[in-house]
Amino acid sequence: MARYGQSPWLERYPRSRVPAYPRLKTPVSTDVAIIGGGLTGCAAAYAFAAAGVKVVLIEAEQVGRASSADAFGWLADVPPGGFHQIEQSLGLRASRRAWQAWRRAALDFSALLRRLEVRCALEPRHSLVIGRTVEQAAALKREARARKDAGLDAVLANARQARPEAGTDVTAAIRTRDGATLDPYRAALGLAMAAVDRGAALFERSPVKRIRTGPTAVAVVTADATVTAYRVIVATGRPTGLFPSLVRHVTPRHTYLALTDPVPARVRRTLGAMTHVLVDSADPAHFVRWVDDERLLVSGADGPAATPGARARTLVQRTGQLMYELSTLFPDISGLAPSHGWDALYGETADGLPYIGPHRNFPRHLFAFGGGAHSVTEAYLASRILLRHYLAETDPVDEVFGFTRG
Repeated sequence: MARYGQSPWLERYPRSRVPAYPRLKTPVSTDVAIIGGGLTGCAAAYAFAAAGVKVVLIEAEQVGRASSADAFGWLADVPPGGFHQIEQSLGLRASRRAWQAWRRAALDFSALLRRLEVRCALEPRHSLVIGRTVEQAAALKREARARKDAGLDAVLANARQARPEAGTDVTAAIRTRDGATLDPYRAALGLAMAAVDRGAALFERSPVKRIRTGPTAVAVVTADATVTAYRVIVATGRPTGLFPSLVRHVTPRHTYLALTDPVPARVRRTLGAMTHVLVDSADPAHFVRWVDDERLLVSGADGPAATPGARARTLVQRTGQLMYELSTLFPDISGLAPSHGWDALYGETADGLPYIGPHRNFPRHLFAFGGGAHSVTEAYLASRILLRHYLAETDPVDEVFGFTRG
């Protein structure tokens, strides 16, 4: 029977090994305070601590157990949407910079997790973006041409070339090569522990009540104590109630995920290679990958955030919808049952890129908003951009992800 409402990443991690960090109960002074203990906050805590910056991370609940633990678990080497879409919003130069930065972040994030020996089921996985209609094939050809015109890699495969790999009927496909898949919860915990090893202080179950900004410092106030810092980083994925004026930048959305029961070996052999993440051209898109080389994980059916009262009913309905849509991609799995169905809340921006960096209305603040459901690459990207802002060593690419872009 399917289990609803909790991702398998949490279920697979032994309860006895879940780290416990203290509540914030006494005043603390630091260089940087990070609000949010998801993958982005943990990556930032490690980056700052490794750079010799005194850092404190404050999490309202438990590290890694919110949106990060619900994620699809893909280190995508390309930004959300397509190059053509981003180019229309930002122009050629900015779009090329965003594209190159994203690919570099995917490679560097994988290298960091390996270097830190974080055991998070990290596996190299290229992606295959497929079209299944004549119109979708034409759109993929335009996308490939836009990437090539910008000097970027774009491997376009026709139906005959892509069909054996995709394991489904396709009209065309674009292949990328530098992505990876992982267990996002284990990745967050591993980065948190690495940050502590470098001197970071982590506090759980300490929701922030308010933030006071002064001429030389910022005070982050929880129920029991205050953190005084030179700068504060807000890595909550979406603006919280502390920043109502920033809500307009990010729209809350839900994506839904279903993990199948083990696929019989005879069926697995018909589904193509197991070394890629499959993305179709539907609207909203479906993301499909293998877990443990025997289960299919599908994400999609994105829509507005569901109300708490409707969540349980919606989860069951959307899980069934995803399993049906998965069977239209791979008819041989028809009748296979789901083992898990859950949802992930994320923030959608107008152009698909996250907002990372300062905002003119909030001195001494740095933000990381947007993304995080399908790809987790922006967590590492944000950690590097935020550190550069703090050190006043910004790169031209950082402007592409700032609040002043466009």
